[in-house]
Amino acid sequence: MKNALAKTLLATTAGLLMTGTALAQTATATATTDLNIRSGPGPQFETVGVIASGDSATVTGCVTDSMWCEIDYGGTMGFAYSDYLTVEAQAQGEAIVLTERPPELVGVAEPSTTANSTVTGAAGGAIAGALIGGPVGAAIGAGLGATTGVVIDPPETARTYVTSNPMEPVYLEGEVVVGAQVPDTVTVEAIPEYEYDYVYINGQPVLIDPASREIVYIFR
Repeated sequence: MKNALAKTLLATTAGLLMTGTALAQTATATATTDLNIRSGPGPQFETVGVIASGDSATVTGCVTDSMWCEIDYGGTMGFAYSDYLTVEAQAQGEAIVLTERPPELVGVAEPSTTANSTVTGAAGGAIAGALIGGPVGAAIGAGLGATTGVVIDPPETARTYVTSNPMEPVYLEGEVVVGAQVPDTVTVEAIPEYEYDYVYINGQPVLIDPASREIVYIFR
């Protein structure tokens, strides 16, 4: 009887250890800007929520060799881009960008193959380049609390024009955040009688400052 019980306990423990991040160490992370939560670890996956700037989420694991981490934000589960999340690292005694996490800080996430991608067919989720920087980039030298760039509230005429004239989306590595720069290789479109241009990036329409190429507004 005792041997049977011992075998059952061993089998149960082994099963739990094989459930990915079920027993992995977790960490609390703070968003440095309004940050998308996506259904999978990449810019091509649909947005399922947003972590408000300054709010915290539980990091349950990060994908190996990736900047995407699995998070739980008040019950909303998904993946967020680690460049815009900070965590307390006990060894350093201060906040660090999650991208620079030591390997023992959080567990390893194993993404589900059932996550919904917004890109289908011939596009296949192809990444055409990368967004540049943004508030609190991966480089520690950028400093925590760096500026997030210009923030605007577009008039209704601009909102209507952008939503009524959709463009074929461009998918770029990174995350759509205010302050990130769009590379020159991405074509943007003008809005009549308005100072900012627009483009659809990673499934979302955004307004761009034509001089700096910075994202100044995201339509959610």
